[in-house]
Amino acid sequence: MISDEFFERIDTHYQDQLPFVAYRKPNDTKVNGLLQGNDNLYYTKDFTEKGFVFSPFDATEKTVLIPNETSEVISCPKFTIIPENLDNNREDIQALPKIELVESKDFHINLVKQGVAAIKNSEFKKVVLSRQETVNIEEAHPISIFKNLLNTYASAFVYCWYHPKVGLWLGATPETLIKIEGKRFSIMALAGTQDYTGHLEVAWQEKELQEQQFVTDFIIDNLKPSVESFTVSDVETVKAGNLVHLKTMISAQLKSETNLQHVITALHPTPAVCGLPKQSAKQFILKHENYNREFYTGFLGELNLEITKAPRSGRRNIENRAYAITKNSTQLYVNLRCMQLKNQTAIIYVGGGITESSNAESEWEETVSKSLVIKNIL
Repeated sequence: MISDEFFERIDTHYQDQLPFVAYRKPNDTKVNGLLQGNDNLYYTKDFTEKGFVFSPFDATEKTVLIPNETSEVISCPKFTIIPENLDNNREDIQALPKIELVESKDFHINLVKQGVAAIKNSEFKKVVLSRQETVNIEEAHPISIFKNLLNTYASAFVYCWYHPKVGLWLGATPETLIKIEGKRFSIMALAGTQDYTGHLEVAWQEKELQEQQFVTDFIIDNLKPSVESFTVSDVETVKAGNLVHLKTMISAQLKSETNLQHVITALHPTPAVCGLPKQSAKQFILKHENYNREFYTGFLGELNLEITKAPRSGRRNIENRAYAITKNSTQLYVNLRCMQLKNQTAIIYVGGGITESSNAESEWEETVSKSLVIKNIL
């Protein structure tokens, strides 16, 4: 399917008020679409279904499913990226206006101070505190915004998700929650944030290194009973839009009796979006943040889709194809760098990890930098 036809199909589905998701995986050119044939609201029961899931931050709430069996799968093999994109243009990003509402700033700074005080009081070790920012947009067309995201953030998981009974969300997230093929999985531990200044030779503070270690240790400790062994990469600095982060990749083999629901329950929400210990940090968030995160810091992605892989061989012959292996593949991403379109406004969601050494003013400035990732495509 050519690019124009693909986006016309998506747009028609949106105009008909039918559920859909369109998305592109990191560093890929193929854009995928799943067009649900009715407006029913489906949920996962135990994560054994096939389709595309969209899950809220609060794991006690239901995960929405666009099922494969009730949907048409379409794709655009190659979406051409426009060279002049903001992802590599620091001057354009710097020139964007910073909208700072005094009331919002004061509230967030006070919220961070409350979080630091709770950590010093030994209520938890880390908590991730967030805010939302509303930007007025007179003509918000989601397909155009989606194309802008595709053009701008080649290394992110970029998506446009719509259900008439839930809402319209778009985003470009740099963070993978989990990837599973068969019983082999990998997980990304992502934490720490600085502005990108043209290179990856970044000096990280103890607060940011500690935050990254919290996330890594949490993943390993919570999944130890479910896996055969762990492989943990070195910590590296990676670029995501106009920001850089610390990243560690963790991979392992799941035990035969381990199911996907158990893994998701153990992981979500991770310390990268919630805190540590998970339950006490989550309760602090639900009590003190002055809004409902909904799907921000939840997760989304492909669930149990079949993939076929040929054996590793340089010979492409009939014998090799006969031994091709079909596996279930699940690829879930944390819903960061996202927005919700609602009533001629874009609601942007941003946050940051708070530890004992956090500075409230600096944490506010970090959320301002993060908001530019989405603002620069509106």
